[in-house]
Amino acid sequence: MLSTQALLSAIGVGEKSATVIGATFQWFLRDLTGMLGGILFTFYQGSDLDSNAKMWRLVADLMNDLGMLMDLLSPLFPSAFIFVVCLGSLSRSFTGVASGATRAALTQHFALQNNAADISAKEGSQETVATMIGMALGMILARITMGLPLAIWFSFLSLTVFHMYANYRAVGCLALTSLNIERSAILFQHFMETGQVLSPEQVSRMEHVLPTWITSWSSKKVKLLHANVRLGVRVSSLDHQEMKEVLLSAGSHYLKAKYLLVERKGIINVIMHKNSTASDVLQSFIHALVMAKLMQKSTPVYLESQSWMDKHYEVFLQKLSSLGWKTGRLLSPPVIWKANWTDVSSDDKID
Repeated sequence: MLSTQALLSAIGVGEKSATVIGATFQWFLRDLTGMLGGILFTFYQGSDLDSNAKMWRLVADLMNDLGMLMDLLSPLFPSAFIFVVCLGSLSRSFTGVASGATRAALTQHFALQNNAADISAKEGSQETVATMIGMALGMILARITMGLPLAIWFSFLSLTVFHMYANYRAVGCLALTSLNIERSAILFQHFMETGQVLSPEQVSRMEHVLPTWITSWSSKKVKLLHANVRLGVRVSSLDHQEMKEVLLSAGSHYLKAKYLLVERKGIINVIMHKNSTASDVLQSFIHALVMAKLMQKSTPVYLESQSWMDKHYEVFLQKLSSLGWKTGRLLSPPVIWKANWTDVSSDDKID
């Protein structure tokens, strides 16, 4: 309510000098910028929304608050009004895409009886009631603070800080049972060190919900193994000698596996077979984490990692399933590049 009041005031509502066509044009530019921003955001970040639903849910609320801040600032910069308002619309367009996409992912988490439609309808009704109450309180607050800039800014900043704190706590309470890249790395490292598997509640307290560019500033951040793994690498990025070495080092494993692992400059590159399934992607990622872990011990990574997978991978999955983890797939950006390879000793394809 406060930001809308400021925006309408900046457009010229109540002033004799304001024209209808001018206000319409400004509003049109504002909406057009938001539409273009939503398309661009989907293009660049759409594939990451599923795998990091908690983080993007929080980012969506942050961007929404930034958009309202731009609207509140717009009357202070009349010469740059269009630019400031378009920035706010751009910020809110990110909110619309991220909020809608993560809502669908989180609804599946709450639909314990496969009743996603029922959950979505009830959540929508609760949000409507909360919005109605908020609008009523907002009108009262806007009326009280009218003509008092300090009161408006104090109210806005106080509510915004509380809003972000409440969202941070709410997102932190979500104990998702799906396996994404970070949760898989946390589970694997703990299992390799202790032989035990963490519960979804324990992992939810350990994973990051803030964007990586924020958490990277923290000195307490523990570098996880997934930072050394590249999933879905193009096979053309490897030279002939590298391919020959990995096939010779791995023995007969890749005759039946649907992925290749190549270590280069401390990074484990994962190449997926064209017939690989979701479970193969999960297995390849865990295998890559094993190699990354063994690299820290300076051991022969190819043979040792395959030995670990043969002995412990199925046990690892069973323990995950027993604690409620969904082990059917790995939530990660889609693997676009895949490859096909054949056994050089025969004419049969390796499927």
